[in-house]
Amino acid sequence: MSVLRVGNASGFYGDRFDAMREMLTGGPLDVLTGDYLAELTMLILGRDRLKNPDAGYARTFLRQLEECLGLAHERGVKVVANAGGLNPAGLADAVRALADRLGIPVRVAHVEGDDLTAAHPGTLAAHAYLGGFGIAECLRAGADVVVTGRVTDAALVTGPAAAHFGWQPTEHDRLAGAVVAGHVLECGAQATGGNYAFFRDGDVRRPGFPLAEVHADGSCVITKHDGTGGFVDVGTVTAQLLYETGGARYAGPDVTARLDTVRLTQDGPDRVRIDGVRGEAPPPTLKVGLNRLGGFRNEVAFVLTGLDVEAKAALVRAQMEPALGEVADVRWDLVRTDRPDAGTEETASALLRLVVRDPDPEKVGRALSGAAVELALSSYPGFHVLAPPGKGAPYGVFEAAHVPQDAVDHVAVLHDGRRVPVTPAKDTAVLEAVPEPPPPPPLPPGPTRRAPLGLVAGARSGDKGGDANVGVWARTDEAWRWLAHELTADRLRELIPEARDLPVTRHVLPGLRALNFVVEGILGEGVAAQARFDPQAKALGEWLRARHVDIPEVLL
Repeated sequence: MSVLRVGNASGFYGDRFDAMREMLTGGPLDVLTGDYLAELTMLILGRDRLKNPDAGYARTFLRQLEECLGLAHERGVKVVANAGGLNPAGLADAVRALADRLGIPVRVAHVEGDDLTAAHPGTLAAHAYLGGFGIAECLRAGADVVVTGRVTDAALVTGPAAAHFGWQPTEHDRLAGAVVAGHVLECGAQATGGNYAFFRDGDVRRPGFPLAEVHADGSCVITKHDGTGGFVDVGTVTAQLLYETGGARYAGPDVTARLDTVRLTQDGPDRVRIDGVRGEAPPPTLKVGLNRLGGFRNEVAFVLTGLDVEAKAALVRAQMEPALGEVADVRWDLVRTDRPDAGTEETASALLRLVVRDPDPEKVGRALSGAAVELALSSYPGFHVLAPPGKGAPYGVFEAAHVPQDAVDHVAVLHDGRRVPVTPAKDTAVLEAVPEPPPPPPLPPGPTRRAPLGLVAGARSGDKGGDANVGVWARTDEAWRWLAHELTADRLRELIPEARDLPVTRHVLPGLRALNFVVEGILGEGVAAQARFDPQAKALGEWLRARHVDIPEVLL
């Protein structure tokens, strides 16, 4: 059968609005996908729905369709998106109303069954991560637009591929290939040079969005439309493969993909071939994302300029102490951005950041902000803050749970209203870690130079609940021979002091010349809790690359 060209037009809720039009007009496509959901997004949508029961979906998607539904219809492009969030049925109805108003004859279907909030009292939103076969049912029945709630990001590709090629649930290798393709596409321009460690290798001022040419055997080519910005090479694809993953087994509801079998080959300019991916039976359980309101938080950033920064910080901490005595969680961080004999006032200043959290909004609200403001004329010399403190704002907490696959009523609601149950995977296997493969032979002894790790290695990092992952890869075989021996879990703890007392697991992926580290608990209760300066660990990898290590001179 023909190649299936699947594009992506959104990596998150708030991504480039024009991307849908750009993808539809930039070149041929069969399916256009959009990923609008993340752990934080589900919390945001949950709060939206508290205010309005008819809300709970990504409204941006609807506005994009108002401009682009006619284009998709004219070009015969199917649209598949998880923009339904907490209310996929409501979004499907809204898309139908939009199509009727525009006079565009499209068939709209949706997938539901992921909502388990009623079974988890105390949560704002509890949703299972569904696979792609509900999407496949909708497309096989003739849908032009399919919207879902919480499916896995890769399901936006496995579903269309299974429908197009007629794959069955037991065709694990083919499904695993589509999972890998879906994982590369899911974050949009991150596969085409966005957020890329070696961004200076190309022009990334406005990277195009990626697409995958998926073949019947599950292999694919990652590319982008001709004439769009950014670039696609083995490095950009490697970076995205490592993003928010863990070990060699990448588990999902349809299949467990073996990332240690992935082969990447440059197949021409802006073309990377992915093949060799092996798949295994999925685990018997589905992941469930639990979002709840954790309490209220507030913060103040005091600016400390010039001399005696440490003494100024001690003074304001002592002055604020009476207002903080009953607050459940108080965190002070002194960020030394100041320089001696600075040429500007800003570079002569440090930041003292106060973050407070408590179940009682009053304790972190006016009582705190009032105490800070009252210091304006009675504290350290040069007193000012980055922004006036306000009242406390609610924060969220994310947790992951698991339920048996058959505990979820996965349903494809077809464009004609028929409801088709999606059978859970019958062939399953309990997830186990892959034994660490032997390392490559080390480089022969030789002179070294103290230099940033990033001169010879790329990195990309991200969040999974309270944990962070940092994927690190080498661009040459010689650099890999050094990196695999140098960057152990203990060495990572030394280079990232925040991880010193935390569990760190190292996963080795020789086929990608990569190491993937999972640092447990570094993000506290997850991004919505805002417990860390970089709450999603987006720059953790870049910090690691900036640390100095002894690098063999032959690599520099």
